[in-house]
Amino acid sequence: MKVLKFGGTSVANDQNILKSIGVIQNVPGKKVVVVSALGGVTDSLSEAINNAKNQHFLYRNILQDLKTRHLEVIEKLLPERNNDKVLSFINISFDDINSLLDGCFLLGELSAKATDTILSYGELLSSKIIFEKLQSLSPKTAYIDSRELIKTDSNFGNANIDFETSNYAIQYYFDKNQSDITVIPGFIAQSHNGHPTTLGRGGSDYSAAVIASALDADELQIWTDVNGMYTANPKLVKQARSIPDISYKEAMELSHFGAKVLYAPTLQPVLNKNIPVYIKNTFAPDTAGTRIIPECDNSNEPVKGISHIDNIALLTLEGSGLIGVAGISEKLFCAVARENISIVFITQASSEHSICIGISEENAQRAKKAIEMAFQYEIRLQKIKPVIIEKNLSIIALVGENMKSHQGLSGKMFSTLGKNNVNVRAIAQGASERNISAVIDKKDVEKALNVLHESFFEDNIKQLNLFICGVGNVGGKLLDQLRQQADYLKDNLKLNVRVIGISNSRKMYFNENGVDLENWEVQLQSGEDNQPDAFIAKAEALNLPNSIFVDNTACPKVAALYKRFLSQSIAVVTCNKIACSSQYSEYEQLKKLSKKYNAPFLFETNVGAGLPIIDTLKNLIASGDKVHKIQAVLSGSLNFIFNNFNTDKSFHDIVLQAQQEGYTEPDPKLDLSGIDVMRKILILIRESGYPMEIDAIDNDSFLPEPVLQAESVAAFFESLKEHSNHFDQLYKEADQQSCRLKYVANFENGKASVGLQTIEKEHPFYHLEGKDNIVLFYTDRYAEQPLLIKGAGAGAAVTASGIFADVIRIGNI
Repeated sequence: MKVLKFGGTSVANDQNILKSIGVIQNVPGKKVVVVSALGGVTDSLSEAINNAKNQHFLYRNILQDLKTRHLEVIEKLLPERNNDKVLSFINISFDDINSLLDGCFLLGELSAKATDTILSYGELLSSKIIFEKLQSLSPKTAYIDSRELIKTDSNFGNANIDFETSNYAIQYYFDKNQSDITVIPGFIAQSHNGHPTTLGRGGSDYSAAVIASALDADELQIWTDVNGMYTANPKLVKQARSIPDISYKEAMELSHFGAKVLYAPTLQPVLNKNIPVYIKNTFAPDTAGTRIIPECDNSNEPVKGISHIDNIALLTLEGSGLIGVAGISEKLFCAVARENISIVFITQASSEHSICIGISEENAQRAKKAIEMAFQYEIRLQKIKPVIIEKNLSIIALVGENMKSHQGLSGKMFSTLGKNNVNVRAIAQGASERNISAVIDKKDVEKALNVLHESFFEDNIKQLNLFICGVGNVGGKLLDQLRQQADYLKDNLKLNVRVIGISNSRKMYFNENGVDLENWEVQLQSGEDNQPDAFIAKAEALNLPNSIFVDNTACPKVAALYKRFLSQSIAVVTCNKIACSSQYSEYEQLKKLSKKYNAPFLFETNVGAGLPIIDTLKNLIASGDKVHKIQAVLSGSLNFIFNNFNTDKSFHDIVLQAQQEGYTEPDPKLDLSGIDVMRKILILIRESGYPMEIDAIDNDSFLPEPVLQAESVAAFFESLKEHSNHFDQLYKEADQQSCRLKYVANFENGKASVGLQTIEKEHPFYHLEGKDNIVLFYTDRYAEQPLLIKGAGAGAAVTASGIFADVIRIGNI
């Protein structure tokens, strides 16, 4: 004998019912079929009850829609059959429901007994329809009302089963029943007084388990719309996968903590009988699903799943009056129990100064009142404080039978949450170590589930979520590189890099599943109008794990957002030099925020584009070395300009060429005035451990004053033409000395300067070609022969590669 239960989605309409019947017909041997109401019917009946209670006529419309829906299902399933019997049942049932709700409307209230009577019709209606269809296909099909088999007390809404009486009734009926298929409505039962009762939401699973246990069934099959129990909620964790085998105890823990595919009490009746339970997908019946058995080998996978419960309130009772006083916990729990409130989470500090309990949010005020009534004497004497309620919380639970045999799981769990700025409000772990539970903010649930799933289930593949501001020359190249290297990153570095948001100065576009990097330009054009505050607000609202903000702009307003990003544990990668070269206090604050919120702040491309200058400097300092002197050519654009400037080309034309090829800032005056180089040497000085401000750097400008005072880019270029003789003279003087012009940054003995210098042939800077940069670090270890870093220091592609490298660094942390 097999017991098959079909949930609401499996019998939601005529097409789904036919799929379920196909499953039934393919299961060999005798079987009992337990069915839920048509999908959504129980919710609609509850809505109708609430409208009637509130004296809204809308309940009549709801009932009419439900009746029409059932009649349409009959018409489609049984078009050529004499349906008088089932149609009569439908009409009588809805007349009964309507009468009860009319009374509720007049009185403005409805008893729990009457509520159960109304809700029971959902399963009665669906089971009658499915029985008629099955009988038309297989004459040896029987129907039995579960109210004749399952007997309960009168705890309406969540009735308790009398197993002795129910088991006898079930066994007696099936001893006589010779049918191949028996259809039974789930969820409903009958009190000893003869009134309809319900077994709580999810009670159809429970009904099926009770029948399977009473009959010593070979197996219990629960047919639903997913491929079994999952490692996490697949609606929240896209990478979640079904669990092939799981033990009773693990399945109970997961279902208790919110795995909705299985009603928590379901396993209790079959547990003692060692009846295997299969959770299968009605719409993909050939998939394996999940098998729930007494024991399974968990040696290689100590964590079986991650689950969560929403809408939790945390109630805290604290005060010196709790310390060393016997019976406090009993008094607390009894007060809550008298209100028939279930406690789902308990934790107590070892000091006995406080006790926390987690309950459903809807019961919080009632529980608070009950607890304070129980402790009114202690509260009046101020030995105990009034109960503190915290709402908008959720519980996440890590579940696995063999977790106790593996060290470090708790540390790994809380370290993973901490790295992603998920604040843990309370922790509980039972002595069995089968479950580690934590209370967190409800808004962080999706992030927490994803990072934990990534950490425990995804073969160490880490997902990075990028928000990219600026998709011009550098940003466009970065997107190309990310697209080209996506497979390499997954296969070799175990990184899945997704671009979630992009923006330029006009538009921004977001896709939580990842921007299509083949088509990002078209998507961006269809996006919404961009505002920096709106961009960061969207990134915060998505609250994705391993989020990285990438700034490819030179905009002060964007740089001003870094503090807000870091404070949300969103890493920042930037080629924008403004933040790190602003006031030292601002630079220092960004560093502190990065440490406090465990959010990397990387800016390798601030100096030398893609060259590993800052990273090398950090390693020197971290290893205990000390920088005494820096000499550097830090402007790829200026090096390009002076390497190509000669008597054959005007200075104006070379600067224009450098701008057109993307080597300078959009406003070339930033490069030629020395401001850009001042910012770069300042950043190196600060990274070397010296707290310097930019106005402490001497700037020996080679530009005539009128050029420096140009108020626009066009005026700047026009001024370069007007002062061409000045630039020609600079070249002529250097050429006469067999020297080359280089714009050099110096730092030594606490002083810094930038300016144009004539470089002799013997100097390392002389042979610096194209747009290359070069940096010489003189340190304790490199005192006589400096550490030299040299290479391309400008250009969109190399800058993008430097940003790319910073993203990878974060991924490898």
